[in-house]
Amino acid sequence: MNTVYDYQRRERLGMPEAIFCEGKDAGSLNDILQELLASPDHPTLFTRLGQAQFDTLDSRLTAHLDYDALSATGILHGALPPRPGQVAVVTAGTSDLRVAREAARTLGFMGISHTLIGDVGVAGIWRLLERIEAIRQYDVVIVAAGMDAALPTVLAGLVGKCVIGVPTSVGYGVAAGGQTALNAMLASCGQGVLVTNIDNGFGAACAALRILNTCHPV
Repeated sequence: MNTVYDYQRRERLGMPEAIFCEGKDAGSLNDILQELLASPDHPTLFTRLGQAQFDTLDSRLTAHLDYDALSATGILHGALPPRPGQVAVVTAGTSDLRVAREAARTLGFMGISHTLIGDVGVAGIWRLLERIEAIRQYDVVIVAAGMDAALPTVLAGLVGKCVIGVPTSVGYGVAAGGQTALNAMLASCGQGVLVTNIDNGFGAACAALRILNTCHPV
C-alpha cells in the first residue's frame, strides 16, 4: 500500500503531516506505521487514536509509539527540535482536559514550550485571577471550554496576546455537542479571538505554531 505520506510538509510549513486515525481501519494504520518506522528522520504525530482502536493494531508496531490515551495521540520517532516561543493551554474545567491535552501533546511534539493550566473557568473566576499574571507572560493562549464557553472572552479582555478558543463538546442539552460553545466563541465581544472547530486541540496547536513562526522565524 502506498500511503503517499507528505514527507516535504515540514520543509514547506515548519510542521510535518499528522496522521488522523479516526475512521481508518487497522490494516491501513499498520501499513502507515510500517512505512514510517523505516523513516526515522520523519517524526510523526498520530491524532484521534482512541484506546480501543490502538488495541487492534499490531503490537510490534505500536511498541514504537509514545501513546497517550487521554489525548488519543501517539508520537513516532520523538519530538521536533525545541523552538522559540511559549504557549499556555488553559481549560475552563477538568472535563475539557482531553481536548487541552491534545493541544499540549501537539505543542510538545512540535518542540514548543507550553504549560497546561486547568480548571480556571468563570464559575470559579477567582482561580483564573490567581493565575492571570502568569498567563500574560505567554506568547499565545489556547483556551478549551464547553457549555457557555465564556472563558476565551474573559481572557481576551485580560490578556493582550493572541487567544485561540477551542469549543469542546462538554455540557448538557442545549450545549448540543459543542455547537453552543462554538457559536458563543464566534460571537465573542473579545477583540480578535480566534476560534477552531469543536474539540480541535490539534488545530489550535498548529495555529499557535504558525503564529510563532511569524514572531520567531527559525
